[in-house]
Amino acid sequence: MPDDTLKTLKRRFVRYLKLERNYSPNTIEAYSRDIDCLINYLDTEGLAVEDVRLVNLEHFVAVIHGFGVAASTQARIISGVRSFFRFLVLEKTLADDPSELLESPALGERLPAVLSTEEVDMMEAAIDLSKWEGQRNKAIIEVLFSCGLRVSELVELKFSDIYAKEKFLRIVGKGSKERLVPISGEALREIELWLLDRNLMKVKKGEEEYVFLNRRGAHLTRVMVFIMIKQAAEAAGINKNVSPHTLRHSFATALLQGGANLRVIQEMLGHEDISTTQIYTHIDITELREELLAHHPRYATRHGGDGK
Repeated sequence: MPDDTLKTLKRRFVRYLKLERNYSPNTIEAYSRDIDCLINYLDTEGLAVEDVRLVNLEHFVAVIHGFGVAASTQARIISGVRSFFRFLVLEKTLADDPSELLESPALGERLPAVLSTEEVDMMEAAIDLSKWEGQRNKAIIEVLFSCGLRVSELVELKFSDIYAKEKFLRIVGKGSKERLVPISGEALREIELWLLDRNLMKVKKGEEEYVFLNRRGAHLTRVMVFIMIKQAAEAAGINKNVSPHTLRHSFATALLQGGANLRVIQEMLGHEDISTTQIYTHIDITELREELLAHHPRYATRHGGDGK
């Protein structure tokens, strides 16, 4: 095979869609993002395009499914991947199409809904900030969407876990495994605003280190956060089954669709194994931050870029 890189092949594919298939700009952009997802996966696995087999593509689908990507988005990504390999066969870059028998995954139970950045903004805007818990709830939504935390990790968040200057959180996840998670400048601002109200509260003894408290001065329970998130979605007029986990899925989906490296998303979510065949890979914390700055809407250009 010629010494074509994956990115070169992608450029040729995009040109083909534009000039020969006459696709709309929106369709071409969607296909381009889909191929970026595939390229990131192949880079992660160390696979050249000529070495790709059906089993590799099935694993790729399992990976994006494991991130909680919506079924409709999965189907679109798979469609883009199939078109890409058909193109490579058409121009004789490949002799056979490994995606020919690729099917959408059996989804089993229904995946949680995924929220767009605009819908998250709608939820935050619907919160009544005149109520004592209003700013707290806004900060919670922002932290969940900007950091992709589990609800159990959020309710256990302590002040000693926040490194505001470095813009990182220290999170203790499943199996008592620690990870560092970048936090956006916007999420930090919302926490700071919540602290103005929190400092006026009478905090229960032994609860002083917890960031998010209930009206009795004790740290929140998971159930309380579930109820609050559902109420915020309803107040915003969002007709989806929204939970804290929805915001975690939305975080991962935003990164994946933005072209972030799959291993980085794995690290951010605290997944030791995202499928039965993928081995956990440690990523340098600087790379984590760079990936979020480049690919997550809360870390990119909003408010001057990362809250600086």
